[in-house]
Amino acid sequence: MSLVDNIITWYSAHMNYASITALMAVESSFIPFPSEVVIPPAAFVAGQPESVLCATGNYLVDVLIIVLFGTLGAMIGAIINYGLSVWLGRIIIYKFADSKVGHLCLLSSEKIQKAEEYFREKGNVSTFIGRFIPGIRQLISIPAGLSRMHFGSFLWWTFLGAFIWNCILAAIGYVAAGQIDRIKEYSHELSVAILVLLGAVILYFVIKKIIASTKRK
Repeated sequence: MSLVDNIITWYSAHMNYASITALMAVESSFIPFPSEVVIPPAAFVAGQPESVLCATGNYLVDVLIIVLFGTLGAMIGAIINYGLSVWLGRIIIYKFADSKVGHLCLLSSEKIQKAEEYFREKGNVSTFIGRFIPGIRQLISIPAGLSRMHFGSFLWWTFLGAFIWNCILAAIGYVAAGQIDRIKEYSHELSVAILVLLGAVILYFVIKKIIASTKRK
C-alpha cells in the first residue's frame, strides 16, 4: 500500500473534526495530498446516526460543520505556504523545490514558476480561482507570499475559494456515496465545469466593460 492509501485507511478509522482539519491543512500546504479523500467521505459518513460527525442530527448542518472545519484546515495550510514564502524568499523556495525533499513533495522549480506566472496573469483573484485547479490549488499560496500580497485579501480569497470547493466536494460525497473512485471522477469533471463557468462570467464582464467604454466615446 502507498503512503496515501495508508493515510486513507487511518482516516477511515479516525474520522473526526480534528483529522479533517489536519488532513486539509496538509492538502493545502506544499505536501501533496488529495482533498477528494477527506471531505466527500466525511460528508457521506455524517448521514450515519452512529458517526461522531452526526453532531446535530440535522444532515445539512452537520455537513456545513464539516465544510467549515475543512476550510479552516485549508486556510492553515495556505497560511503556512504564504508565511514560508515571505520568510524564505524566492531563491530558497526555488532551491527547495529542486531539492530531494522538494521532489519527494512532488515540487519542482517548473511547478513554482507555473504558479507564479498564473498569479501574475490573474492577480490577487488567482488565490480564489486557483483553488479549483489541480496542480495549482496547493501552490497558489506560494506566489502570493513571494509577491507579498496583502494578507487580509489573501485570507479572504483563500477562504472563499476553499469554502466553495469544500461545498462541492461535500455534494460529490453525498452523490457518490463515499466511493473514492467515483469521487475523483466527479471532482475532475466539476473542476472543468467550474472553470468554464468562471471563464464565461469573466468574459461577460470584460465584454460589458468594452461596450460601456465604446458608448462613452
